[in-house]
Amino acid sequence: MTLNGWFQIAFFLLAIFLVAPPLGAYMSRVFTRQRTWFDPVLRPIERLVYRATGVDEAHEMRWTEYAAALLLFSVVSMLVLYLMQRMQQLLPFNPQGFGPVAPDLAFNTAASFTTNTNWQAYSGESTMSYFTQMAGLAYHNFVSAAVGISVAIAFIRGLSQKEKDTIGNFWVDLVRCSLWVLLPICLAGSLLFVSQGAVQNLKAYDTVQTVDGAKQTIAQGPVASQEAIKQFGTNGGGFFNANSAHPFENPTPLSNFIEMFAIFAISAGLTYTLGDMTGSRRHGWAVWAAMAFLFLAGVTTAYWSEARGNPMLASAGADQTATETSPGGNMEGKEVRFGIANSALFATVTTDASCGAINGWHDSFTPLGGMVPLVNIMLGEVIFGGVGAGMYGILVFIVLSVFIAGLMVGRTPEYLGKKIQAYDVQMAMLVVLVFPLTILVLTGISVLSPTFGTSSIANPGPHGLAEILYAFTSGTGNNGSAFGGLNANTNWYNITIGFAMLIGRFFMIIPMLAIAGSLGRKKRVARSPGTFPVTTPLFSALLVSVIVIVGALTFFPVLSLGPILEHLLMYAGKTF
Repeated sequence: MTLNGWFQIAFFLLAIFLVAPPLGAYMSRVFTRQRTWFDPVLRPIERLVYRATGVDEAHEMRWTEYAAALLLFSVVSMLVLYLMQRMQQLLPFNPQGFGPVAPDLAFNTAASFTTNTNWQAYSGESTMSYFTQMAGLAYHNFVSAAVGISVAIAFIRGLSQKEKDTIGNFWVDLVRCSLWVLLPICLAGSLLFVSQGAVQNLKAYDTVQTVDGAKQTIAQGPVASQEAIKQFGTNGGGFFNANSAHPFENPTPLSNFIEMFAIFAISAGLTYTLGDMTGSRRHGWAVWAAMAFLFLAGVTTAYWSEARGNPMLASAGADQTATETSPGGNMEGKEVRFGIANSALFATVTTDASCGAINGWHDSFTPLGGMVPLVNIMLGEVIFGGVGAGMYGILVFIVLSVFIAGLMVGRTPEYLGKKIQAYDVQMAMLVVLVFPLTILVLTGISVLSPTFGTSSIANPGPHGLAEILYAFTSGTGNNGSAFGGLNANTNWYNITIGFAMLIGRFFMIIPMLAIAGSLGRKKRVARSPGTFPVTTPLFSALLVSVIVIVGALTFFPVLSLGPILEHLLMYAGKTF
């Protein structure tokens, strides 16, 4: 570990701290229908969209209607993407002449991009046409991110309003999020990536001759525009198979920093939006502090483990000490231009959020270094988290934390003046239980099935278990990053991970909207001496404890058989 590495991590967290207030306040104005400086341009477009689609802007929805609209929109958009992939050979902007995508892979990809997972069991540059990339995948990058933010805002409305049976209008939230938040940010972001050297064109692939006479195909396309929403929307699906390790997607150290910053920016801003819309900005900062603490714990562990290197190489005489001319540590699977610190930081950031972008191969990390991204997803990706998904995920843990605090003092738990009752806790527990149940059941079946499951892994032993476990954790957690070493483009994995992604998205969103509707109908009660404060360091500590304990108790046994056992074997000098 180096001082420069720690400085880069500290600078990154400072940038996230500084962007939260202005971006959070702006989103608060957008979703409370206050005027912004984009209104003269975007307001006429918004009205035109409503007229064309028949949306009544003034209509407020109960949580059941909100959920039904969300599900209907998702089903239709998923079907359109599936058909687009199956018919891409008939559609324009296909200079490479790519044929139809296989049915199981098309289903997996449609489920993936609809759920903001962006798990890719294919190589983008050799599978998807430009039309599919732009009109299919990039479109879903926008709307799936907008759906997540809309759900978070609906939850916050439920907290902030008094005795109201509605939580907003899904169609209005979706349009305003797309027009006012994602589109302006991504237009600017695309230009930033182009300025750094990211490719943006519609040319056919070039074929060049190498110095030894071989022919090499240079893939290219509309990369920069997809890169912006891929990062700001915490989607993660790259134009290229190498994702953000590819120089056409992530050309420079500055673009690498912008990509990491983009992953956290909106999610960090939503903590300020939470405080602003509920009238308790100190609470928003308390939530931000809990997220920042968990982030620092994860990146410290990953950086330490990767910088320390592999003891088996040290015993063989390899010098893994960092010097002015050598990065030291475990450089396997990492880009030399990013090094240990930025690789560990990127892996932590992308799995704290539900973003599958990677700039290094997690499969090549040390056992503990690779366990950090896995644990980040297992904790529910609430460490800033995906756009919207991180906010409504942390709100569920807040409900549980406040409930536990109420039990400790023997009083009915309250959260921002709303009593937390049995129904709210039942819905929160449903969210908490669906996630590990899906991961562990599908992992267990795959591990016990040589025909479907273990035949796809590259490594036996605990590392092979980690490869399968990571795949289902990434899918169910709507992350989309791949551990590597697993051939997931099979009928078994395409179908099971596809369903895992759908369960991980919608079986969690629906209970969360139910909680939002329940809280919105309740009276606001006055604070009393027995009210647990949610604006203090004690609250942040309790929130962190609940998140860690729930994750540790649920997943510790399987982690013990995977990366923890692998770590012990590595120090015992055993390979597999």
